[in-house]
Amino acid sequence: MTPVIESEEQKDLRAAVAALGKRYGRDYIARTVAEGRHPAELWAEAGKLGYLGVNLPEEYGGGGGGVTELSIVLEELGAAGSPLLMLVVSPAICGTVIARFGTEEQKRTWLPGIADGTRTMAFGITEPDAGSNSHRITTTARRDGDDWLLTGRKVFISGVDIADAVLIVGRTEDARTGRLKPCLFIVPPDAEGFQRNPIDMELNAAEKQFELVLDDVRLPADALVGDEDAGLLQLFAGLNPERIMTAAFAIGMGRYALGRALDYARERTVWKTPIGAHQAIAHPLARAHIDLELARLMMQKAAHLYDAGDDVGAGEAANMAKYAAGEACVNAVDQAVHTLGGNGLTREYGLASLITAARVARIAPVSREMILNYVSHQSLGLPKSY
Repeated sequence: MTPVIESEEQKDLRAAVAALGKRYGRDYIARTVAEGRHPAELWAEAGKLGYLGVNLPEEYGGGGGGVTELSIVLEELGAAGSPLLMLVVSPAICGTVIARFGTEEQKRTWLPGIADGTRTMAFGITEPDAGSNSHRITTTARRDGDDWLLTGRKVFISGVDIADAVLIVGRTEDARTGRLKPCLFIVPPDAEGFQRNPIDMELNAAEKQFELVLDDVRLPADALVGDEDAGLLQLFAGLNPERIMTAAFAIGMGRYALGRALDYARERTVWKTPIGAHQAIAHPLARAHIDLELARLMMQKAAHLYDAGDDVGAGEAANMAKYAAGEACVNAVDQAVHTLGGNGLTREYGLASLITAARVARIAPVSREMILNYVSHQSLGLPKSY
């Protein structure tokens, strides 16, 4: 499935990560979930091999590549059945934002550890009353001398229990206009006034979800990342890679499910014929493969535009890639389960748990309906509906 549009280095990276993923596989992830822990062994080895930081600058311990390379890492781990969801959060969002806008001290403090996996950052943007609408974020930061005081709530924040810090999206008041503008703060989870509460999820994943409560959390001046006046520019520098990486996560999952279905369709024999010989089985699987390949092409376009510095073009493509990948993933998983029949719902084959997991790609970090709104308004020039 390796496309010809990738460089030899990218093809080599894809093959090497695929080999690592296969050594762990779906059984390893299922075991970590059952034990209630994180895939620390895979995370550590991926970091040691340099895969976690392929997108980060070489001078800070990274691989010097971009989101293109990081998406390859996540896709191939997912295709092997062992995805690392925190790749979306720590190196893709937080690492990218700090690399682009952080101070020299912030870069030296965080990037080497993010790159080698010894330090992890979570990302907090979603709020109870501000999901897709980031303009309604109510977490606010106000100055108190040289410090900041941060107050608010966040929900569905991944991996806070293993994070060394959380990159929180808050809002500060513009002294000139009085309007609130988004700003990013590095918040240690042991700070006074910082509270995390686990959210009871039916999602079968190693990464846990949390609600955060910040009650006048005092932060030093250097907790602010980047320019206080940069606002949305810095925010979307992290959100576009998030969409691209979510697409990679979905494509990898879809490929894994499709692979399991193909193995079954080749081996399962009814009336002396493998069921994969029947068009009722073969054609839906072929369509699933086509849809996954098309979604990957759009993901590659989005990653290329982002790595080339075209934030506007990347924004449109990243939304489209995330939409296409989410749809392709859900359909691939559904068809895989259907191909196996009753076996598709057994723990032995490991596909049933993907039914819930696949929905994540349609819902987070932005719903497919909001992407359609974006494309209708931004790409097609139709009147804004929201």
